[in-house]
Amino acid sequence: MKRLAIITTHPIQYYAPLFKLLHDRGRVEIMVFYTWGEASQVKFDPGFGTVVGWDIPTLKGYPYTWAINLAPDPGTHHFKGIITPGLIDQVKQWQPDALLVYGWAYQSHLKLLRYFKGRKPVFFRGDSTLLDEPKGLRAYLRIFFLRWVYRHIDHAFFPGQNTKAYFKKFGLKENQLSFAPHAVDNQRFSEDKTTEANELRDKLNLQENDILVLFAGKFENKKSPIELLEAFISLNKPRLHILFVGNGELEETLKTKASGIETVHFLGFQNQTMMPVIYQASDLFCLPSKGPGETWGLAVNEAMACSKAVLVSEKVGCAVDLVTNGLNGAIFDHQNKNDLKNKLDQLTASRVILKEMGTQSAGIIQNWNILKFAEAIEKKVNETF
Repeated sequence: MKRLAIITTHPIQYYAPLFKLLHDRGRVEIMVFYTWGEASQVKFDPGFGTVVGWDIPTLKGYPYTWAINLAPDPGTHHFKGIITPGLIDQVKQWQPDALLVYGWAYQSHLKLLRYFKGRKPVFFRGDSTLLDEPKGLRAYLRIFFLRWVYRHIDHAFFPGQNTKAYFKKFGLKENQLSFAPHAVDNQRFSEDKTTEANELRDKLNLQENDILVLFAGKFENKKSPIELLEAFISLNKPRLHILFVGNGELEETLKTKASGIETVHFLGFQNQTMMPVIYQASDLFCLPSKGPGETWGLAVNEAMACSKAVLVSEKVGCAVDLVTNGLNGAIFDHQNKNDLKNKLDQLTASRVILKEMGTQSAGIIQNWNILKFAEAIEKKVNETF
């Protein structure tokens, strides 16, 4: 069995089910190298403004090891947040046949790519897009630099159309690319939470036919929660409610704007076991991001796994792959506030139609699953040798 070293920064609820599945299937032997270090298990998240530790297991069911991170300011928020001088030797001692590296924008990850290129097959996973391209001299320099970076990669796994276009622009050829869908644990999110969801709606004082719009994520500028709130307020629909779940730098601004409006609700950061309940209590999930940096938007996968209609901006990386206007939701122009308002108005005209769209979402997202990602990795590893 071929041995695959997987290099990523820290345990994440989205990746753990994939690593466990790869280990359970036994088509490749894996070892996950976490480069942030053990301290990453419970950490302060500057976006949420709180300490985050997931309440579902992220380290069970697969082999892993920790690298020693010597960065003075450790984390994934900057290039020098991952400095692991012993990582290359650590990987070499495990004697992998190939490597799969998540992300290059950390000092140790880029060093690893450069060292192993030509020594072992180097596979790569990223979800960057061309949706926030700079202009002028900066754009030219970026092209030159990224083409140099991706020369150190033998093969990349892309999650959707926007990332495939990105990889191609920066030098990777068609035969160097494999589709491996961004996926969440669809089964966990689709488990019936009707009782808990109805209890939450009762706590929010919703009536049976009231429609609940959900925003869940960091209250930060790139995700445009203020624009969503303003569009919601301007509609002034008495049976329409909105729930903001999360924390962040815009929390005070949002609550000030919503002051006195009984149809606007807030919940602080909610951990993973509660999120299926929250999605299932809602009728429409909205991710109105304007960027830069909304690479995919895995919350959309989660909402769709919970059978919810979705409203997203075209700046959300997954929009072109997962959302079809009029089928399971809508895509709006992030530069056009009226477009957001109008599509929010149209989608919230009928709870029955939203439920039908949610059924479509559930069907679509079944094809975006962790098994397909695992199979793509196994296929590429085993055909390389």
